[in-house]
Amino acid sequence: MHYIQPRPSSIVAALYTARDLGVDVAVLHGPSGCSFKHARLLEEDGMRVLTTSLADNEFIFGGQEALERVLRYAEENFSPHRIAVVGTCVAMIIGEDLPSAIRDSGITTPAIAIDIHAGYRENIEGVIATLEPAAAAGWISEDELARQRHLLAKANEVERLRGAACKTYIEPSRGDLKHVAAGRLLELARSGARGVAIMNAKKETAYMFADELVALHDACPEADVTYIANLEDRGLPKVREDGARILAGMQGRGVDPELLGALDEYGANGTAIGERLRALSPDYALIVGVPHAVPPEYTEGIEVISITNGPRQVEPLRDIGHAHVVVEVDLHPKTLGVREIVESEFGAVLRSLV
Repeated sequence: MHYIQPRPSSIVAALYTARDLGVDVAVLHGPSGCSFKHARLLEEDGMRVLTTSLADNEFIFGGQEALERVLRYAEENFSPHRIAVVGTCVAMIIGEDLPSAIRDSGITTPAIAIDIHAGYRENIEGVIATLEPAAAAGWISEDELARQRHLLAKANEVERLRGAACKTYIEPSRGDLKHVAAGRLLELARSGARGVAIMNAKKETAYMFADELVALHDACPEADVTYIANLEDRGLPKVREDGARILAGMQGRGVDPELLGALDEYGANGTAIGERLRALSPDYALIVGVPHAVPPEYTEGIEVISITNGPRQVEPLRDIGHAHVVVEVDLHPKTLGVREIVESEFGAVLRSLV
């Protein structure tokens, strides 16, 4: 499909994947403004992001010396555990040899070169471009690389079928008013109807999406609700650590969910969630995180309240029959760098109605 709306960047995807691999210093080989917003956000998450700050002179004569200098600076000043050199459009156009720069810099820190640019239609190219050298360096196994390829393909498929990439252009929306959706959820939970509360969240966003399940339990602890969360122990190092923390946080608040899928399996988890829904046969469902992963044939006849963090996801969710769609605005920046569950706006509203 040809999109005429902004889509995620493959360079940014490479940065986030490097973080998940335990990289503590990433060097963007390009102009100082490249991926500025996400670089700053990732620094909030504990990964230092440096830049070679290439300018017009280097665009002509090359920037390998600058890259070698920044690599030595990173090693001397930050004593990193792992380094990733991340390419940009400029580095690609002028033909920079990133592996050669790593070798010639003389650093001894384990480092990988990620040859990537922003000229891909799908941002998963940035993830693959990071995982392949990581596997070659022994940071992950070949089995994990194959697993990640499968998960990326499934996540892409979901976005194309029912997500923000299912149409050429989707009007952004803030969705339903939170107090209206929360009021309906309370009404259903208090009525004695059978409910299911499902978290199928992407990686660190689960630090906030988990709160919405906890908030429902806080508001209606005696309600007939089955709680399900994708917190199984699989994935890249940070993903597994986040899953363990979030699960412990939920259990500490009185919610001990059934585990179905891992935090990086949100795109591949839809059919398994659907089959569980079929088995439980609930009257209503709260689905948070990536609710569009669940094929609509599994939610027919169920009143669905879904919560996403994508304003362009509201229309597709309504199209597949979700009765109420809520958006957690600016969720991702609020979950970077945290190590415990963060209160969500929907959760706060739900608690305030009790």
